[in-house]
Amino acid sequence: MQDHPEKNPSPVSALDPETLSFLQDVLDLARRGDAGGLAPLLDHGLPPNLCNGRGDSLLMLASYHGHLDAARVLLEHGADPELRNDQGQTPLLGAAFRGDVAMAELLLQGGADVESAGQDGRTALMLAAMFNRTEVADLLLAHGADLHARDARGMTALDAARLMGAPDTAAQLEGRLGESTGNA
Repeated sequence: MQDHPEKNPSPVSALDPETLSFLQDVLDLARRGDAGGLAPLLDHGLPPNLCNGRGDSLLMLASYHGHLDAARVLLEHGADPELRNDQGQTPLLGAAFRGDVAMAELLLQGGADVESAGQDGRTALMLAAMFNRTEVADLLLAHGADLHARDARGMTALDAARLMGAPDTAAQLEGRLGESTGNA
């Protein structure tokens, strides 16, 4: 009779309760924005790209919740600003959705790609446009965001702004398009 090899247990299920509790505490530090708690752990080898069960990295958690100091510490320790969660979202997409200009600037300075897009092809500029985030849209455009980029449905940022009834970003993007074609 042959032995059947057991399936490899998932990495999480192979951890003891104490380690799982520690990992949850670390994720909570990022979610709460406790830069002072994260820094020494990172200094001692905590992986800066540690993720929760939904693929949200420490940087995603810190940035989505608006914690600049924690996000800065994570970036300084090598956190990847392009690491996507299970839904294909990056920290910059989260900052654009929330309208967090300071976080978007930090992420761009930390290496985030202004053109990275989610699974649906929506860029940060498209999200900013959809939710009428004019300051974030200005920042993204200043960093080279493409006004002509299209998502999976073929929509541009201006199309998204119009569809979502975001009058300020629609006017802002119309003005930019007029400038780029010389019709301003």
